[in-house]
Amino acid sequence: MDDRDCETDQLKGLSHNVQGGLSHSYLESGVSKEHCHLETKSEADLHSQPSAFSQNHHSMQSHNGMYNMESGYSQYTAGFSSGNTTFTYQQNGGTHFSPWPAKPTGNWDPAMSLWARVQRLEGDVIKRIQSQYGQHFPIEVRHYCAQWLEEQPWSQIEEDNPAHEVYAHQVLSHLIKAIQIQIDEFPSSNESFLQKMVLQDSANKLQALYTTSPLLLVKAIKSCLAQEERFVHQAENPVQNQDTMNDQLQSTETHKQIEEMIDRCQEKTQATEADLKQAQNLQESFVIQYQNQVKVNAQIQQVEKQNKDLNLYTNGADGGPLAESMTPQQYQQLIKNSGQMEKNLRKQKEDLERDLLSKAEELLQYRLILAEKHRVTFLALEELQKLVVDKELIAWKRKQQLSGNGVKFDTQLLDILQQWCESLAEMIWKNRQQVLGVEILRQKLPIDIPAGTPDLVPELNQKITGLLSSLVTSTFIVESQPPQVLKKESRFTATVRLLVGGKLNIHMSPPTVKSSIISEQQARALLKNDTHAKSDTSGEILNNNGTMEYHQAKGELSITFRNMSLKKIKRADKKGSEAVTEEKFCVLFQSDFQIGNGELMFQVWTLSLPVVVTVHGNQECNAMATALWDNQFAEPGRTPFAVPDSVPWCQVAELLNGKFQAATGRGLTAENLSYLAIKAFGGQIKPGEDFSQRLISWSMFNKDALSARNFTFWEWFYNVMKLTEEHLKPTWMDGSVIGFISKNSAQEWLMTKPNGTFLLRFSDSETGGITIAWVADDPSKTGERSVWNLAPYGRKDFIIRSLSDRIKDLDALVTLYPNISKSQAFGKYYTAVSEKHNEVKDGYVPSTLVARLPDSLANAAPMDYNNPQTPQGSHLGPDSPVYDPNSVGMAQNHLQPIDEDMDDSGAFDPSLLLSATMTDYSPDDINDISDINIAEFLKSMSQKK
Repeated sequence: MDDRDCETDQLKGLSHNVQGGLSHSYLESGVSKEHCHLETKSEADLHSQPSAFSQNHHSMQSHNGMYNMESGYSQYTAGFSSGNTTFTYQQNGGTHFSPWPAKPTGNWDPAMSLWARVQRLEGDVIKRIQSQYGQHFPIEVRHYCAQWLEEQPWSQIEEDNPAHEVYAHQVLSHLIKAIQIQIDEFPSSNESFLQKMVLQDSANKLQALYTTSPLLLVKAIKSCLAQEERFVHQAENPVQNQDTMNDQLQSTETHKQIEEMIDRCQEKTQATEADLKQAQNLQESFVIQYQNQVKVNAQIQQVEKQNKDLNLYTNGADGGPLAESMTPQQYQQLIKNSGQMEKNLRKQKEDLERDLLSKAEELLQYRLILAEKHRVTFLALEELQKLVVDKELIAWKRKQQLSGNGVKFDTQLLDILQQWCESLAEMIWKNRQQVLGVEILRQKLPIDIPAGTPDLVPELNQKITGLLSSLVTSTFIVESQPPQVLKKESRFTATVRLLVGGKLNIHMSPPTVKSSIISEQQARALLKNDTHAKSDTSGEILNNNGTMEYHQAKGELSITFRNMSLKKIKRADKKGSEAVTEEKFCVLFQSDFQIGNGELMFQVWTLSLPVVVTVHGNQECNAMATALWDNQFAEPGRTPFAVPDSVPWCQVAELLNGKFQAATGRGLTAENLSYLAIKAFGGQIKPGEDFSQRLISWSMFNKDALSARNFTFWEWFYNVMKLTEEHLKPTWMDGSVIGFISKNSAQEWLMTKPNGTFLLRFSDSETGGITIAWVADDPSKTGERSVWNLAPYGRKDFIIRSLSDRIKDLDALVTLYPNISKSQAFGKYYTAVSEKHNEVKDGYVPSTLVARLPDSLANAAPMDYNNPQTPQGSHLGPDSPVYDPNSVGMAQNHLQPIDEDMDDSGAFDPSLLLSATMTDYSPDDINDISDINIAEFLKSMSQKK
């Protein structure tokens, strides 16, 4: 890579030899293919452990040679070592963060690194990237430690999770070591001396800033890297979805407009500051001249008295010693000179009075002009504040709300908003001080304003104070929301931030913040300025008080409630058929503080997003539906927490697609959404009908059961989503699972294909089930073929044996629809059996559970001999025994071909329309895998013998 290609004006002074970067594969998949492993976990472990990477024996590779761990099985936790750091989760549920040596190792291409690609950017983009660096994270560290920084699995450390602080401490420690290694590698020369000093100073500053709050360092680094990736992606992928491009263009234009408005307001503020100083100079000049005029008046009075006395002497009065000491001519000359002096003084007085009058008029006009300039500045500030607070901050809150439904959310936007709000606060405060300065000048030197001319200063003072009050109260926000499905007596967190806390020096006396839970009705009263509303609660939250902390590195004044717990909840009277999972609450955060040495007092409060309180895990599904519906369809400026009862299907489809994509890694196709629409509307859609604007009500979404079912549309969708997220994620992401297809459509598709062709579809009769449909000869009807269905598998089934392994077990399944061999589609997900598995340990012989079809159908499809991993009838080893269907522990259900005249909306028992396979346990008899006690079973069998 040519050094000149890396050179930018913004990064001059840094070495052109790029020291670090990120491979393209890391950007694409989040993990290097050399270090990808899987480990089987129990479902209980999964719920007790955060999603992260964990080491294991079984390697996996996708069709492109890599596997995106973010889309892996949720019942697996993966471990990988990337560059310097290894994350592993231990069997006891604890997390171990094991940094590698700080010096980068492994293959790494600097030319393809993110940092090298950043340096190819031009214009305003590179300036915006450069502006995000500073003392909180020096750009020199980004440059010289690029490889180390880009090789770390940052996504696995949650900067808002206090439990991850121990890992953040290790990150800080090893970053300091990486910087020191870089310093030591510099040659001992005069040219390197300055670079060494700069890096050493950076290391010292990072150590001082983040020793007590290392998670802020993680947040800063993740923010910088994410910003770089976003801009690089935009630059390298100019052809994107038109809507996305339009949104980005609009956002960029808005940001540019705001920055230009800030510049103009700053110029106006600086101009009025200079004008105020000039007005002060004019007033001081006026006062000086006024003092001269007073002196002249005193001199005139003195001369007048002297002349009066001299005239008396001239008119015969005794002149005293003065007259006696002079000749008559001298005395007359004295009288003449005194008269001339009086005349001169009176002329000087007239000139001074005329000059003072002119200066007073000039000063008055200057004050009026300055007031008009302030009025124009305040209008500009008001317009800017409306754009930043009423538009951009509200838009951020809306994006934050939609992120609860799975929509991607750029957390860096809040930092940008804080910069804008801080600029606003600084300018508003300066202008307010200027207006106060004008009032002080007016008090010292009152000058009457001509009749008919409005006095703007009192109005300006009121206006600028109102702007400041609105800004402060509007920027007290919930940065990290509490969970919207809030389980009673469970620990939860939330973060509140004051965006202008640093600029207004509120952090010098940090305020305390109190949280409480209030009902929907109480929230409405609060918005109506009910004086008692702030003290009303609908429950009790433990650990609900705290003092805001100022994080100097980022200039943030915030508080994170890390250990809140809802101890009590008081529910309102039910409204008709409303369920408890439809009742909405919210968390109220409130504080009070002062600024300007007690000059202004503020009482601020803010509300969280609506939360639904549950007391049991089985309420989560319906509670989530309430939260999602509220998030998606809340309208700006609504009365808490009103939402429309019916919305067009296209908006519901957007909700379902976003949530499913966030959970499973891949969104829904138009065909998937059409299938869901037919299900939601009970099949009442005509062929070719445009149903995008057809209204779907909340009752249809999650109150009324589907036709001939005992569950709602959302309950069906939710369980399908959870099944896919936890057990089918890789196969869903690579397209192996069709899922959203009716039985009739599946039959039509399969009947056009050879025997052994199969597809995977979600069960219509059960929630959270997936069935395998395949075409094969009908053993009861010679020469005829039928489409068969396995009884649906659920999450408990896949805890025992994965879907891919079950497909491997069944020889009747040969080709994945339309024409992909099952080994090609699922082979990469098969569980490899190690040689140790066959070893007898402590006298016990290991065994493996294998799925098997009834004998009548087991050979109804051709064998697949192309996959050596597929167990065949004559090649089964001791580690893969075929269980007799009639043996203990195995249940066999009967299979029936699909009735072509029946569909999912039929009134017949759905179980009669579903074929089944042999299962590893009977779900009707065993509620949980822990119910199987092999030791007691074997003991009872030996006693019988």
